[in-house]
Amino acid sequence: MIKQDLKNALNDIFAKYLREQGITDSLNFTVEAAPKNIGADFALNAAMLLAKKVKKNPRAVARELIDVAVKEIPELIEKAEIAGAGFINLCVKNEVLYKELEKILKEKDKYGSFSENNKKKILVEFVSANPTGPLHVGHGRGAAIGDSLARILKYLGYDVAKEYYLNDVGNQMLVLAKSVEIRFRRLKGEKIDFPLDCYQGSYIVDIARRLVSENRDIDEINFKYEAVKGILSEIKKDLKDFAVEFDSWFSEGEIAVDKDKNGRTEVDKICEYLLAKDAAYVKDGALWLASTKFGDDKDRVLKRSAGGYTYLASDIAYHKNKFERGFTKLVNLWGTDHHGYVARIKACAQMLGYSKETLNVILYQLVSLLRNGKPAAMSTRSGEFVTLKEVVNEVGKDACRFFFLLRSPDSQLEFDLELAKKQSSENPVFYVQYVNARCSSIIGQSKARSDIVADIGNIDFSLLNTKEERNLIKQLAAFCDTLALSEKTMSPHYFAVYLTELADIYHKFYEKCRVLTDNAELTSARLKLVEGVMIIIKNGLNLLGVSSPDKM
Repeated sequence: MIKQDLKNALNDIFAKYLREQGITDSLNFTVEAAPKNIGADFALNAAMLLAKKVKKNPRAVARELIDVAVKEIPELIEKAEIAGAGFINLCVKNEVLYKELEKILKEKDKYGSFSENNKKKILVEFVSANPTGPLHVGHGRGAAIGDSLARILKYLGYDVAKEYYLNDVGNQMLVLAKSVEIRFRRLKGEKIDFPLDCYQGSYIVDIARRLVSENRDIDEINFKYEAVKGILSEIKKDLKDFAVEFDSWFSEGEIAVDKDKNGRTEVDKICEYLLAKDAAYVKDGALWLASTKFGDDKDRVLKRSAGGYTYLASDIAYHKNKFERGFTKLVNLWGTDHHGYVARIKACAQMLGYSKETLNVILYQLVSLLRNGKPAAMSTRSGEFVTLKEVVNEVGKDACRFFFLLRSPDSQLEFDLELAKKQSSENPVFYVQYVNARCSSIIGQSKARSDIVADIGNIDFSLLNTKEERNLIKQLAAFCDTLALSEKTMSPHYFAVYLTELADIYHKFYEKCRVLTDNAELTSARLKLVEGVMIIIKNGLNLLGVSSPDKM
């Protein structure tokens, strides 16, 4: 972790500098990758921040810091220069890069990971689509983001579980049951209209047709059960084909329907608890949540005056259940149309005695499907939307997941189906996967050589001294920075960006630096660099749930 090691060392130096100036404040400076055109590895804003504290010219402070840093950590810094109004540009020693490459080669699929991380238990709840129909492409984006984020957090050593929350209670379930029953009756020959407010998709007909084929008697059919069973079976299959598997499926019925020996549900209990804690009150015959006390714009109804709990009441009970299961951090992925719900659910966490920081809500935008840059026309069996299954069947699981992760969750995503199918450098997932295949081919060809050095300890890494080789090693080392950034922002899209940049840097290296040469020492060193690229590509793609084929 070159960047972090450098920052830690500089932090001690700058803290000492401040103390010598009689200042006890800490300094929250940044170490960022330098722009490609300035011939440096990292850029620091420390001098500009320090200048305000010591009341000196930023460039003068930069000169003082450079003199101290070069003297204190000569093993890290090769060169340091002042830029602009007071930025410091640093080049690290080549030996630092070689050491990091060795670390990658030794640690392989453990590079940058932790065996455990503060023993924090994290529950990532995502997709959670109502079991009233197949998953659409919007659910697919949420599935890709949630699953990849869980993979990253687990790689970082957290105890991570993935959960799907089933909203299998309420009016939509009654409508679903009614939809299947009417289709069943029509298939049995009854002359009965199909209401417009029922679910229109042909998947409803499929469920009814199955029940008819089983010679089921209408009086003994639980239409809700049969409908949810059929739809949920397809949802699970679609998710498995998308490389998403959940650790648990939590039914809303467990908290909203199931009763204890006293005849009370978990929703009953949480509402009584909130009332006793003065976090809820009765007004006009309804039970209200006093959510404005915790930052919401208005109080919310928990139980209607006519009877019946709202979704919010169930959600509070559900989140209480999550905390009671020992999770110390909750991550929810919701569609952006739920943005107004965030403040009240965070208020609920506080009412339950937890800080709002224990609940992280990620909102993601929906997906616009294109074909050659124009809105895509696709036949749908859902009756309303394009399903995830249709898109995966057309472009494949890998392209689908990678494209869903190309942008930050809060950015709108345009998904070009034809581009996703291209086997060329225009297609980002193909571009990245091809690097792994090309590396695999080179290593395969090297097997015929008897002069290749395999032992890392006998490799002369100093032979990797071209600009292209140096840039490639720096990008490999940035894998750890990408892990840290993904955790901080709770977004896996940085890995899609990182891998695309890595592929670009690798292709430049491949064009300028022949790997299999007549020089056995140089060939051995470059083969180890190629091996390092394969390790990082495989690690990164695995975190995104994308395969890394050795042949393409």
